[in-house]
Amino acid sequence: MTNLQQLQQQCQPAQILAVSKLQSAEKIRELYSKGQRHFGENYVQEALDKIKELQDLKDIQWHFIGHLQTNKIKHILGSFSLIHSVDSLRLAEQLSRHCQDKGVQQRILLQMNLAREESKGGLSRAELENKWDLLKALPGLQICGLMTMPPLTESGEEVRPYFRELREQLQRLREKTDLTQHPLQELSMGTSHDFAVAIEESATIVRLGTILFGERPGKRLG
Repeated sequence: MTNLQQLQQQCQPAQILAVSKLQSAEKIRELYSKGQRHFGENYVQEALDKIKELQDLKDIQWHFIGHLQTNKIKHILGSFSLIHSVDSLRLAEQLSRHCQDKGVQQRILLQMNLAREESKGGLSRAELENKWDLLKALPGLQICGLMTMPPLTESGEEVRPYFRELREQLQRLREKTDLTQHPLQELSMGTSHDFAVAIEESATIVRLGTILFGERPGKRLG
């Protein structure tokens, strides 16, 4: 594992989210012992198993960052401090319904697919703007900001336009939203190979996996 304190200094003022998918509970516990508190998981069952196994770590914060199927929503509410990957109005509506049924409020980020890659979910700029009034009216949800996963490139500089566009999109939403209801202050963007550029473009959360844990195991756990 890398030196966490040095990495935290490099990432200021953004918060490091340790992407712990496919990593063991022991590795998470080790990173926690060094001061890391926020961990991101991609798979519902794997995440829930780890949350149960590590429930003695009282101040750990779990984030869900993977594709969320509507039939899994009921299993995750109350387990994650932030869901980064709300990628459609339909998913947001289903989340809202389950939140109302359980009497809870869920903090979410809206995922944008700025490059319109078919392999990735997410809202386009036009979709977000056209559906914003519907999204912000959904009860039980607090929209805290935006997330994106730009195309894989050789250098972080190549994805700077996507990070900049996400920042500009967030600002446009802030100008027409009651920020006491939906804070719209988070920009979840940047990974191990491009986080420096993301921070320059105002990322508030950087999702770091390899640089913290090393290469992931070859197959999914649990």
